Amino acid sequence: GRPMVAMAGGHVVKTGTAPCLIEWMEAGLLSAIALNGAAAIHDCEIALVGETSEDVESGLRQGTFGMASETAAFLNGAAKDAVRTGEGYGEALGRALEESGAPHRHASLLAGAFRAGIPATVHVALGADVVHAHPSCDGAAVGESSHRDFRILAAVLEEIRGGVVLNIGSAVILPEVFLKALTVARNLGASAEGLTTVNLDFLQHYRPTQNVVVRPTRGVGHGYAITGHHELLVPLLTAAVLDAWGPPEGARG
Repeated sequence: GRPMVAMAGGHVVKTGTAPCLIEWMEAGLLSAIALNGAAAIHDCEIALVGETSEDVESGLRQGTFGMASETAAFLNGAAKDAVRTGEGYGEALGRALEESGAPHRHASLLAGAFRAGIPATVHVALGADVVHAHPSCDGAAVGESSHRDFRILAAVLEEIRGGVVLNIGSAVILPEVFLKALTVARNLGASAEGLTTVNLDFLQHYRPTQNVVVRPTRGVGHGYAITGHHELLVPLLTAAVLDAWGPPEGARG
């Protein structure tokens, strides 16, 4: 009955494991999902066209890397819509994917969260994502909508006592955002007693180790580091958790 929050980097989407996390959403296990800018881009491309990523070295030589106008128009347009409607960036993207009838939205974390009615937040480092290089990008809109998502994540973490936070495949951005959002929640009086954190990645880095596994749980909970490829770890963990949880209410055997 306590919150479970999953934070995911770009490779989680690129390796095809997003449907595993969507299964958790549909089972009522996941309370919120947080993405960095790369994960949001890959998630939207999967939903819209069924494929993502490109040959970076070749694109750099030709000056075409990251220059797909459709991707930029969609994400940058959602940021502007979020400012107009008062939504966060993640909610605006999820709504746009659903309302546009994106043909592969069943495999989208953002659309899945929107359908499930749980917060989806997108945490952007301006200049770090290919869509920021396009004339359609409004830095003020991206900043405002992503900052609203930071506040939404902090509000989720106000209830994290006894809960679980997973960081899957983000080496810098999401561990830093998580630590600051947790600080806001603690500053407002939230308890982190009984918190469990897990970092899953094919390499263990400094920031996930310190900002997810060690510092938030010291004296109050437990942190775990699990090393391996996302395409192996995420399906195995998903299956194990769903098996322990049991079938969703109303599901047929």
